[in-house]
Amino acid sequence: MLAADHNLVRVAGRLRVTGSVPRRLRGRPLLIAANHIGNFDPFVLMAACRSIGLAPRFMLAGGLLDAPVLGSALKASGHLRVDRGSASAVQQFADAVDELRSTRVPIIVYPEGRISHDRGLWPERGKTGLARLALGSGVPVVPVSQWGAHEAVYWGTPTVSGLGDLVPLARSGFTSPLRRPTFRVHFGEPVDLAEFDAGTPGHAVKAHAKIMRTITEGLVPLRRDEPDVPRFRDPTRPTDTVSPWHP
Repeated sequence: MLAADHNLVRVAGRLRVTGSVPRRLRGRPLLIAANHIGNFDPFVLMAACRSIGLAPRFMLAGGLLDAPVLGSALKASGHLRVDRGSASAVQQFADAVDELRSTRVPIIVYPEGRISHDRGLWPERGKTGLARLALGSGVPVVPVSQWGAHEAVYWGTPTVSGLGDLVPLARSGFTSPLRRPTFRVHFGEPVDLAEFDAGTPGHAVKAHAKIMRTITEGLVPLRRDEPDVPRFRDPTRPTDTVSPWHP
């Protein structure tokens, strides 16, 4: 699946990866925190990880794992499930902490929880789940900043209720190989969370803010010529929030 993903990304555009994951963090539990800019960026992230010798898993919304065909493939690949707001979410969180303490496979988490609605596509405020996972398990966090994947496929619609909802995604996706966008991915230095403690009120919020600021700092040089709004205009993406991390 990683090889197929790599070929898909290579056809859709040009992948440029900078930074890496230190050797001392390989073969042990690891969280990778990335900004979320488009429907295609999970494919780009996987290709970028493969290019530096990693085969990560995602922490995914339950709906994806329940989808026909795709869900079976994702389950077989060992991706972790999270159902936000459900009665089982607390138990899933505890299970994820236990999994993190024992796995040797990096796990990718989107702290924002969704594709950014900020007009400039800067990271949204996000949620503290990743920070709580990191503090609860003692697992290091590597920040990943990415830019360009939003140009491959449109945002589309909040939910897919028919084939008509897939038309914008298909049109943009089929033209991506002709447009050849550049997908830039940067692996930053691990975020130092030693000053925070899982049992201290407010520390998860502060750790989350530090992680988000680090991701944003890594994003700045990737989009230096697009500091305010993306050049690529996606008419389907909502722009109803304002990023608190905009530099």
